[in-house]
Amino acid sequence: MKEKYFRYSLIALIIFLGWVVINGLWSFVNGLLGAFTLYVLVRRQMTYLTEKWKMKNVIAAILILLEVFACVLAPIYFLVWLLIGRIQDVNVDVTQLVAFVQNFIVLIQEKTGYDVLNISNIETATGYATKAIQFIIGQISGLVITTIVMVFLLYFMLISRKAMENYVYSLLPFNENNKHAVMGEIHNMVRSNAIGIPLLAIIQGSIATVGYWVAGVPSPVLFGVVTAFVTIVPLLGTGLVWFPLVVYLALVGNWVAAIGLAVYCVVILVNIDNVIRFVLQKKLADTHPLITVFGVILGINIFGFWGVIFGPLLMSMFFLLVSIFKKEYLDNRE
Repeated sequence: MKEKYFRYSLIALIIFLGWVVINGLWSFVNGLLGAFTLYVLVRRQMTYLTEKWKMKNVIAAILILLEVFACVLAPIYFLVWLLIGRIQDVNVDVTQLVAFVQNFIVLIQEKTGYDVLNISNIETATGYATKAIQFIIGQISGLVITTIVMVFLLYFMLISRKAMENYVYSLLPFNENNKHAVMGEIHNMVRSNAIGIPLLAIIQGSIATVGYWVAGVPSPVLFGVVTAFVTIVPLLGTGLVWFPLVVYLALVGNWVAAIGLAVYCVVILVNIDNVIRFVLQKKLADTHPLITVFGVILGINIFGFWGVIFGPLLMSMFFLLVSIFKKEYLDNRE
């Protein structure tokens, strides 16, 4: 009885303190997930530098962090800077912007009879604009904090990788075969999403930019970059950008360009999205398409941006654990 009391009391304390720690540090979870993702991608490089080239852990970790800055963080910040710069360029000519908005409002009223400038709509738009500005400021601040936490955690993961991996491996409640299966599934899913999602975004953004340029959309490169970013949104995806552009072209009377862009996006862009997304997932991790789609929806609701990687991982791990339970306990019992 005393042994059971100690055991269950220890379990209760672990659960309670774990909940306190997770609840208190949840705002840094994106940095942790980002560090883990990068660790999976650069782990082999760290092993090669330390075991083949006999580098010290600290020097090898610093070299890999410099690689992460050059290949991952610098391009992301450059794209954000480019996007902000293009938006600023668009807003420099206030007269042109006001004229564009006025013409757009007049077109809507002529085509639909709806008064956009009524008091209720202005109040609603003001509220949404305020929330949007606050959201953008919060996202920029969060991006900086996430980057600092991610680099900090990744450094310590790299220099203590063997002890960390052995400790986590020893805690897994499985036999050796199932431990290898779980670790392999985590590695494959993280690697496939970390490589496949940016690659898909680049491909779709490039294809969309060509369509926008041919259709005569203003600032096609800017909207192409935005299209690349919204590819992570499940189900809607690129439609969040190209559909409003089609509506805009139709409202300004350019029906040929509107119809052409709509056909181009529906036939080519959307199908490229479906084909490449599922081919990459199948090629890199042999993942069922439904796990990818619903995993992304689940992950974004829980983790935000990093949910596009770890949502499908959670779904895949759930089915893997069910399979392990069935094989170890139900099938053996029969």
